Amino acid sequence: MTVNLEVADGVGTIRLDRPPMNALDIATQDRLRELAEEVTRRDDVRAVVVWGGEKVFAAGADIKEMQAMDHAAMVVRSKGLQDAFTAVARIPKPVVAAITGYALGGGCELALCADFRIAADTAKLGQPEILLGLIPGAGGTQRLARLVGPSKAKDLIFTGRQVKADEALALGLVDRVVPAAEVHEQAHAWAARLASGPALALRAAKECVDAGLETDIDTGLTVERTWFAGLFATEDREIGMRSFVEEGPGKAKFR
Repeated sequence: MTVNLEVADGVGTIRLDRPPMNALDIATQDRLRELAEEVTRRDDVRAVVVWGGEKVFAAGADIKEMQAMDHAAMVVRSKGLQDAFTAVARIPKPVVAAITGYALGGGCELALCADFRIAADTAKLGQPEILLGLIPGAGGTQRLARLVGPSKAKDLIFTGRQVKADEALALGLVDRVVPAAEVHEQAHAWAARLASGPALALRAAKECVDAGLETDIDTGLTVERTWFAGLFATEDREIGMRSFVEEGPGKAKFR
């Protein structure tokens, strides 16, 4: 398999494994979608790490495979490509991307699907599709602009340039930069911390933020209000409030 899933301590690690550069061919895209749907369903997975290994996150699409495709073939395939990445973006649990080496093209777009991005100090990110006479096709024109703003997104997309980890951090493209040897460890720790939290409240928070970015503020507030009230029907809310009153903040043990 070009993508594998390992589950431990409530954390599911979706591991790209297509040496040497984790090129995202069609089989890999489809496998990503399958595993994103699997971790969505599984109750034993409460947070997710997307990880490409110690050397590279993903250096982009399989260019040789794409070169052989004509317009008609890509009209058919492009939705499957986007669906694979959207499945990762819509995992209703906290998702962190652990970025080492290159995250270019589709690799950068995959990282954009996570809620949080931890990058190695040696990582390089970018959307170089313009250098092939193309544009990002797996969500890059949409998710990148929403994350860093339209002007910064256009700079990266128009030029196709690669940015090092420090600039990616300054742009807001990644959220934390750490030594390369610590990337997976810190990503897993971030996920494990949230895996012990209140699952429905975390799901609600993610849906409210993501849905709110796609709509007007009144609709977003309605989504928030509906989830906020609904959480009063959960056991986690009872546990959290009882623990706060009896023991103080931050000591609740959620089930």
